[in-house]
Amino acid sequence: MAFDLYAAFVPTARQLLGALPGLIDKGEEFAEAEGIDLLEARLADTMWPLPWHIRACWMHSGYALDQLAAGAFTPDFSDVPDSWDAMRAMVAAAADRMEAATPEEIDALADRPIDFVLGGQTRFTLPGERFLLGFNMPNFQFHATTFYAILRMKGVPLGKRDYMGNPAGPMFQQAGAAG
Repeated sequence: MAFDLYAAFVPTARQLLGALPGLIDKGEEFAEAEGIDLLEARLADTMWPLPWHIRACWMHSGYALDQLAAGAFTPDFSDVPDSWDAMRAMVAAAADRMEAATPEEIDALADRPIDFVLGGQTRFTLPGERFLLGFNMPNFQFHATTFYAILRMKGVPLGKRDYMGNPAGPMFQQAGAAG
């Protein structure tokens, strides 16, 4: 079987993007019920607060696809969501972009050289396959996991299924498996 970059990246990103709205909803409900502000919550003082992790999930999924097509990835640290609704909108934008991705579009990136540009300087160059799977995917998963971990640390009642979303479509829902 030939390597399929689309299948290696897009379904997993879509699965986790599909789970994030539920995490956002539960975080907001908990914050309102407890009368606390979770938007500045972070795992450690040196780490980004909660909304930054949604920004990073957007950046390493939908935004990345547009960046990689141009042959360079320049992180965008602007427009950090400032509310639960803004986080939902950012996840929806990323999910829409991932849904619009085609196998041909993503697979065409596999051998294309991609520059990582930070501060106006190219820091490294990787083939598109390595950039998506070795840089964007681990970053995306790190920030999705960190978002979940911050909420859990603050007491939001979440389980593994909340993080994972729906990995197998309707069949998974019918099985009624608990996480």
